[in-house]
Amino acid sequence: MDMPISHVVRSKEQARANYNRLSRWYDLIAGSEKKYRDLGLQKLNAHIGERILEIGFGTGHCILALATAVGDAGQVCGIDLSEGMLAVTQDRVNQAGLAHRVDMRLGDAIDLPFNAGSFDGVFMSFTLELFDTPELPRVLEQCLAVLRPDGRLALVTLVKKPTTAVRIYEWFHEKMPTAVDCRPIYAQAALTAAGFTICDTTTLSMWGLPVEIILAKK
Repeated sequence: MDMPISHVVRSKEQARANYNRLSRWYDLIAGSEKKYRDLGLQKLNAHIGERILEIGFGTGHCILALATAVGDAGQVCGIDLSEGMLAVTQDRVNQAGLAHRVDMRLGDAIDLPFNAGSFDGVFMSFTLELFDTPELPRVLEQCLAVLRPDGRLALVTLVKKPTTAVRIYEWFHEKMPTAVDCRPIYAQAALTAAGFTICDTTTLSMWGLPVEIILAKK
């Protein structure tokens, strides 16, 4: 029987304040995530004319890549909880001259401010595991709703497995719930339960922690 995943006990207000503080320095902290983000973008394979949503865009590296991929005929929308992250990403998009392709908003993915069936793809990288356990089905339900028929979701996430690295990480998550506010989850099971069909999965390791890069379809 699978062991239960840990809860996220910090509040959304605490998360917002923490990521606002980190926003200017986040690239230094999260540089190791790039390899996995890039693989997720490859699986999503956004192309000219598509409309793509990124949930938890952080400092905007993937927003920029997606805006480049969809061209002037497409659009990239993003939602993030942190004003600081939005400001950093807006600067990055403006400097790249791609602001006309990008619509970024502050908000929470448990209540997406977009019409049903309005996106060809949804992208999340190290974001789903930031939501507390009861919120996971709601977030994926929202993703399913905003996707068009046969729309796809690319997910990069820490995955819970019975390893020493996972147990150590979860100990830090328990003891420092604001600083270490994400935790490994059972991503494939959550996607299947939400109604997605899993098309492709790659499993890698980051500092000993299992990471899955998953492509799923509506």
